[in-house]
Amino acid sequence: LCTSPVVRIRRSDEEYYLTYKGSGLMIRKEYNLPLTKESYEHLKEKIDGRLIEKTRYLIPLDNGLTAELDIFEGDLAPLCLVEVEFKSVDDANLFIAPDWFGTDVTQSGKYHNSYLSRFENS
Repeated sequence: LCTSPVVRIRRSDEEYYLTYKGSGLMIRKEYNLPLTKESYEHLKEKIDGRLIEKTRYLIPLDNGLTAELDIFEGDLAPLCLVEVEFKSVDDANLFIAPDWFGTDVTQSGKYHNSYLSRFENS
C-alpha cells in the first residue's frame, strides 16, 4: 500500500493482515493487525505497484531456528529468498548459513518487498 513507511497487506491461507514495517536492513520493527477478508480485498484494489505473490516454506534449522524460504511467482519468478529471524544481533552475526542459502543480501534493500513492488527484478 505504501513504501515509505512500509505498509502492506498480507494473506496467509485464510488469514489476513495489515503490516507496518520500520526502516532498516538487519533489524526492522514489524506490527501486524488482523484484517477481515473483505477489508483485505478492498485494500488490495488500492495497491500502488506490483502485487507480490509468493509461497513461503518454513524449514527447521539447528538450534531451534527456522528458515523462511520464499519462492516468488509471476514476473518476479524465479527469485527465491530465505530469511531467518534471531533473538539478537549477536545471534545473527554468529549464524553460519547453510550453503543452499546462496549469497547474503541482508545489507541490500533491493530485496525488500517494498523495493520489489516498485522495480523490475534484475
